[in-house]
Amino acid sequence: MKNYILFDHDGVLVDTEFWYFKAGERALAEIGLILDEEQYVRDMNQGIGTWAQARAAGIDEATIDRQRGIRDRYYQDYLRTESIEIDGVVETLAELSKHVRMAIVTTAKRTDFDLIHEKRQITQFMDFVLTREDYNHSKPHPEPYLTGLSLFGATASETLVVEDSARGLNSAVAAGIDCAIVHNEFTATHDFSAATHRIQTLRELKDIISL
Repeated sequence: MKNYILFDHDGVLVDTEFWYFKAGERALAEIGLILDEEQYVRDMNQGIGTWAQARAAGIDEATIDRQRGIRDRYYQDYLRTESIEIDGVVETLAELSKHVRMAIVTTAKRTDFDLIHEKRQITQFMDFVLTREDYNHSKPHPEPYLTGLSLFGATASETLVVEDSARGLNSAVAAGIDCAIVHNEFTATHDFSAATHRIQTLRELKDIISL
């Protein structure tokens, strides 16, 4: 039986990861660099998906810093204009809230997170939200999920993490928490062999938390 769920955000509750890639691709194209999607997905696990390729191509740090700001603006434009809904999320959270307490633990910046949720109903079901500014070490370090446990006053054994990336899975495993991986086409090639559960949609969580 699980009493708490810690959700990743991007790719789990909203479909944003592709648009983050597209924003980086667009920013690097401006300086003549083609961002390789397969390499980007591999680099995601280290949190260096966009800029590793830029550095490998000899792009200097000042240019990277400038294009990072441009990438962030492009990404926010996509968040305002593209469809990022995942079918059934709100309905599933409403049902789960009858049985467990829930929170979000994300590597998203607070500015982006707040923009995404200006007109959405997801956060009403959450006890708290941790964004990138709320901890010192990002995933795959265990700190984000250990911080979530601490805020809940929960043990690892009564908690479930829901993720869509190997980086997030590794963070959960390092924190000693069972992890359910929900299918996301963008991260489907990641190594999820350490996952406790593999699911296609969040609707399957109701059965998992009662095990």
